[in-house]
Amino acid sequence: MSQFFQVHPENPQLRLIKQAVEIIRAGGVVVYPTDSSYALGCHIGDKNAVERIRRLRQLDDKHNFTLVCRDLSQIGLFAKVDTGAFRLLKNHTPGPYTFILNATREVPRMLLHPKRRTIGLRVPNHPIAQALLSELGEPLMSVSLILPGEKLPMSDPYEMRQFLEHQVDLIIDGGFGGLEASTVINLADDEPQIIRVGCGDPTPFGEV
Repeated sequence: MSQFFQVHPENPQLRLIKQAVEIIRAGGVVVYPTDSSYALGCHIGDKNAVERIRRLRQLDDKHNFTLVCRDLSQIGLFAKVDTGAFRLLKNHTPGPYTFILNATREVPRMLLHPKRRTIGLRVPNHPIAQALLSELGEPLMSVSLILPGEKLPMSDPYEMRQFLEHQVDLIIDGGFGGLEASTVINLADDEPQIIRVGCGDPTPFGEV
């Protein structure tokens, strides 16, 4: 049976954030809100937790996880960022974007794109997500909370509780979530390429 924390969406209670981080560090799978939609998250490099998320979402091993980072400096630990990419990241983080970049050796192999050694990274502009990341001190491995057969992310925390209470360890209720995943931009090649249009405006990155 999963735990269910009601966390204030603008002023997260530190006591609950600390408890949530303990669950993550102990290998738990958590549902938490971001500035795009709710996401599933777990501790970086935790193979067992990753497999649980794959089963829950029915993902194959080619599906990329995203490293959700606290800030730009944390992205620099896990991705190779050239001057052009840095400028784009600086202007659009935090925000509802996921950026695909070439990974450094800090990234666990199981998270990498199997052929290209790229990784998705994002910095969410959401107080609960930011509080979790600050307390954790490292990125969260994440995917959007989209159930098998569905096209839209789940948005109602009570519905999540109903469907997921035996499949995750914690659901953080931060109010109703968004219905769009993040916009995905590939910055691993010479020119930015829009991979998926979500709730982030894609126009600064070129033609859709």
